[in-house]
Amino acid sequence: MTSQITLAKESEPAATRPGLRGHPWLTLFAVAIGVMMVTLDGTIVAVANPAIQQDLGATLAEVQWITNGYLLALAVSLITAGKLGDRFGHRQTFLIGIAGFALSSAAIGLSTGVELVIGFRVAQGLFGALLMPAALGLLRATFPAEKLNMAIGIWGMVIGASTAAGPIVGGLLVEHVSWQSVFFINVPVGIVALLFGLFILVDHRAANAPRSFDLLGILLLSASMFSLVWALIKAAEWGWSDSRTLLFLAGSVLGFFLFALWETKVSEPLIPLGMFRSLPLSAGTVLMVLMAFAFMGGLFFVTFYLQNVHGMSPVDSGLHLLPLTGMMIIGSPLAGAAITKIGPRVPLVAGMVATAAACFGMARLTPDTGTLTMSLWFALLGLGLAPVMVGATEVIVGNAPLELSGVAGGLQQAAMQVGGSLGTAVLGAVMAGTVGNSFGDNWRAAQLPPLTPEQSELAEKGVQVGIAPVPQGIPAEIAQKITDVAHETFVDGMGTAFTVAGVVAVLAAVVACFTKRGENAAQGAGAAHI
Repeated sequence: MTSQITLAKESEPAATRPGLRGHPWLTLFAVAIGVMMVTLDGTIVAVANPAIQQDLGATLAEVQWITNGYLLALAVSLITAGKLGDRFGHRQTFLIGIAGFALSSAAIGLSTGVELVIGFRVAQGLFGALLMPAALGLLRATFPAEKLNMAIGIWGMVIGASTAAGPIVGGLLVEHVSWQSVFFINVPVGIVALLFGLFILVDHRAANAPRSFDLLGILLLSASMFSLVWALIKAAEWGWSDSRTLLFLAGSVLGFFLFALWETKVSEPLIPLGMFRSLPLSAGTVLMVLMAFAFMGGLFFVTFYLQNVHGMSPVDSGLHLLPLTGMMIIGSPLAGAAITKIGPRVPLVAGMVATAAACFGMARLTPDTGTLTMSLWFALLGLGLAPVMVGATEVIVGNAPLELSGVAGGLQQAAMQVGGSLGTAVLGAVMAGTVGNSFGDNWRAAQLPPLTPEQSELAEKGVQVGIAPVPQGIPAEIAQKITDVAHETFVDGMGTAFTVAGVVAVLAAVVACFTKRGENAAQGAGAAHI
């Protein structure tokens, strides 16, 4: 992949270059296929987990590692992967990411033990980390400033569509083919993405692109991110006051401090801290964390609400979430057009206000809430998220220098991962606390037989995910009472969690007031290309 570096003339933006190679809209199509593969995998695998557990005889902890191993690898390596793109070119890292992700998927489908599945899921996370920042870096360098927001909007539309399709496609494949097919489907998609990438993508590199690596910075940042995300993942199991949780959290704080200190001393840092002198970039990063906290943390409980309270299948629950993802699909390109015309601040504030309203509305869901009411709140949430996904991405990537566009793309993705993990952990603790406080009282108020402390603790864990602890062989009337208590208690906890998510969304709307259009976005059209 070596070739001579030439500089594009300032008067000849990428949009006007002849031929197919480097054409902005074809570039968007090529990277969208790869991004679709990764985002589809993020939701499709959850549907396959029960079948994997049964077929391979895996424990619950091993099945959790199928997801946690992927998330950890992704979160730890995103920013470093973005730096690799800045150093060697985003086309190369994108193609390597596509090929590696597809091969890892095929290896998972051929695995005969859960240990191999977990190992190749970690590999998937590493290759996915190469792919996502590179996609943003390619868009940033290929599109002129006046069309970048529309491109990011369509990019967000692809993410919304593939996220929506995941549970539906996964459910159909698991039900009618096998759990292995959930991973094998990435192979043909990966081949198509790789072919388009080889023939369409043109590498772009700034004249002052980084030429060395901050190895100690990479180690410090990776260790810090691992400690933080690991603590958030395990907090639900260990407890927030457990010494292990506190040790990993303290380790992450110390690691980030040492990383920041080192970055001020090294000649070519992994993340130049001067980037954060840009208030809009810093605000965009915080906004992305808060948005992911409210969205991913709250949505975690919606799937349990639909499947365990309303008794829906995974496919049916995916269909019921289509108003949410459908509005993200429709709203993302519209948000891109609006942001191009009036700037990101107003759409971002309005989006987070709509997100907060949706969270407060979903806090009032009951076990008997109908599909129409649910769909209205889901649609409002999707409508609110669309401008935030597009606008915050543009604010982060567009306010970073072109030579750091990969790092900025990695920062945007890492902010989403940390925000989602933090939201799931914190709102999970809120749910557990609410269930613990109200389950016993609700049980007694229903005049049900008393439970031993061990029985109560076991029942509470089931109720936290909407499962009614109904023993076999009991009369139907008592079984219904237990179900009512469990579902009412779960909905109370979910309501409290969504209320917290709504408050976080309001805080995010305040942060959005400090964003503005990317100051460096115009550099993309005049980038160096290989």
